[in-house]
This record gives sequence, C-alpha cells and structure tokens, in this order.
Amino acid sequence: MAHQNQIDQVTERVERLLLRYEEMQRTNALLAEEVGVLMQERDSLRSRLGAARSRVDALLERLPENAQQRQSTPMGAA
Repeated sequence: MAHQNQIDQVTERVERLLLRYEEMQRTNALLAEEVGVLMQERDSLRSRLGAARSRVDALLERLPENAQQRQSTPMGAA
C-alpha cells in the first residue's frame, strides 16, 4: 500500500511538472514573439533616426557659412 502511495505521489509530481513545462513553453513562445516585434520596432526607429539625421545634415549644409559660425558660438560669447 505504501509503495502504491509513493507511485501516486511521483505520478502527481510528474504530471505537475509536465503542466509547468507546457506553460513555460507557451510563455517562451510569447516572449520570443514579443522580442521579434520589439526588434522590428527598434530597426524601424533606427532607420527613421538615420533618415532624420540625414535631413538635418542636409539642412545644415544649406545654411550660410556665417549662420553656422553663429550657431556654434556659445550664447553671449560674441
């Protein structure tokens, strides 16, 4: 009788472990999907930042030379 009780306890523990394992697999899949989405968002933001930097650089190139010097001079230093 005690032997059967031990088997039942082990069986119950194994079943709980299997349920926990399946739950962890589902959680891992959801997290992996979220990581993928966040990586796409990061790449998109990097791309947008690069484009914005290029536009700012192009605008700075169009500024007259003396305007660029005024911008780089600290306030009140003139």
